[in-house]
Amino acid sequence: MTGELFSEERSAEVVAESFAGTPDPRLRQVLTSLVRHLHDFVKDVELTEAEWETAIGFLTDTGQTCTPTRQEFILLSDVLGLSMLVETINHRTGGTATESTVLGPFHMVVSPARELGDDIALDGKGTPCLVSGQVTGPDGDPLPGATVDVWQTNEDGFYDVQQPDVQPAGNLRGIFTTDDEGRFWFRSVVPRYYPIPDDGPVGQLLAATGRHPNRPAHLHFIAQAEGYRSVTTHVFVADSPYLDSDAVFGVKDSLVREVPVVDDPARAAQVGLANPFRTLTFDLSLLPV
Repeated sequence: MTGELFSEERSAEVVAESFAGTPDPRLRQVLTSLVRHLHDFVKDVELTEAEWETAIGFLTDTGQTCTPTRQEFILLSDVLGLSMLVETINHRTGGTATESTVLGPFHMVVSPARELGDDIALDGKGTPCLVSGQVTGPDGDPLPGATVDVWQTNEDGFYDVQQPDVQPAGNLRGIFTTDDEGRFWFRSVVPRYYPIPDDGPVGQLLAATGRHPNRPAHLHFIAQAEGYRSVTTHVFVADSPYLDSDAVFGVKDSLVREVPVVDDPARAAQVGLANPFRTLTFDLSLLPV
């Protein structure tokens, strides 16, 4: 007998050694570290058999809740802050570019291509809002021809894919191409705060821990330009509730913007919105590849 036998004291080392022959060095590193942390956790809390069975049942329910339009495991990762941590580690900017945040579970369809100035609020509901910005490199050089993919909730706090029988397909979604100065603009509505889906295992977890399921009002963005790293991010409405208690920990100070009211009939007519309307300006800075 050449291998060390399992014991409480040396459990992690024994199991980690079983991965010593893993051909992929990165897989070996990840599995070895995972085992060490899992075993340390179990020893730290002295996990009971009943608790272990409950955990297995919870993960089973999480998997069975997933559908083609709902990813409960991503939702679980989100509410544990894991999604934000992975996103932040993999998209460090050093303060020289737009910060990233989670993709979220509702970027599930290809956004339709739109022309600059188009109105993406196809259902005609909500407070009119003019959204504009500029895509640049880290030194402020404009990036013409960049694409800006946007999606958001409607006035009731739902994405189109959540209400396929209520909202028009592609409602409040669009892909815009920046002009010669890297600028984009479109008409929309002010998004609303909303709860993440809480009728499944993740919702039960939040309820059991006394946490609410709400996210503050925001618009999603993915900005891309040739030769630059893409960024997936949000812009948050400054007067929204839940900015300091986002259920998925997605808020960063640099991503919060005021959305002031404009009461100017001439300006409203010029941009094709009812008066008064609100404006949101969000510039995006990308890092070179």
